[in-house]
Amino acid sequence: MSALLLLLADGRFPTGGHAHSGGAEAAVKAGRIHDAPTLAAFLTGRLHTTGLTAAALAAAAAAPGADPDALDGAADARTPSPALRATSRRLGRQLLRAALAAWPHPALTELRTQYPRGAHHPVVLGRTALAAGLAPADAARLAAYESVNGPATACVRLLGLDPYEVAAVLAALAPQLDTVAAEAALAAERGELPAASAPLLDIHAEQHSTWKVRLFAS
Repeated sequence: MSALLLLLADGRFPTGGHAHSGGAEAAVKAGRIHDAPTLAAFLTGRLHTTGLTAAALAAAAAAPGADPDALDGAADARTPSPALRATSRRLGRQLLRAALAAWPHPALTELRTQYPRGAHHPVVLGRTALAAGLAPADAARLAAYESVNGPATACVRLLGLDPYEVAAVLAALAPQLDTVAAEAALAAERGELPAASAPLLDIHAEQHSTWKVRLFAS
């Protein structure tokens, strides 16, 4: 595995992702996540819906001849929640800043010029993979991994779950993660981007955005 792939997957890479729970905070408050088994169910659903969609968008954006503007529009159309759209663009802007420092590349400069307030995160992730010399399949793996790792880590803080139990949940999900990433990369290669959705994530995101007191930004 490329060291660059490991660097981008590292939660310490300065993209601001640690401040977001991926919908886990709202799911915890709603009682949908309260222990390791319910966390596993939440992550499985997230991986096969928004995770699959994000992974395909990232893989498509990592192709040298990709059209970032068309893909950003596709990401917008697949994100019905205004709160989640804003979060995706904020995370995209933060990732782009880190990526430009690490891998200066015309594809990233173009994104910064075209989207000063941030392109959607999967699009930036894909263009970052391209700039770093990674393949579209690598971009799909990164997006799929991020779709479950962020919420899992957040639940350690939100619920005080045993970190070893949470690590075991992620390990058990690894085969599904590989399958979803491969499916997403193939869909991107064929130009058939999926639009799998999770309506409860959209509803919870809108509710979460109105909270006056919260631990995570989203």
